[in-house]
Amino acid sequence: MSETVRLGAWVHGQVQGVGFRWWTRSRALELGLVGSARNARDGRVHVIAEGPREGCEKLLGLLRSGTTPGRVELVVEDWGAAQGGLSGFEER
Repeated sequence: MSETVRLGAWVHGQVQGVGFRWWTRSRALELGLVGSARNARDGRVHVIAEGPREGCEKLLGLLRSGTTPGRVELVVEDWGAAQGGLSGFEER
């Protein structure tokens, strides 16, 4: 059984107004993750994902892959224990 974790990722670059949150939601759901992607006032997108560590690592790799909508310049990650209480994957 895989460890369940929480990934927090601050995505910097041109990532608002380009379908980035929708794209992230789609990839997260394909990987069986729950969480959210929300715009921050400073132009970043904050991604929270919970699920198996392997799925979260794959999502992080996709965020850094260069295949996202817009232009990702930097992804700052933070790992922790899953907190629960999430269902689905929301765009905020």
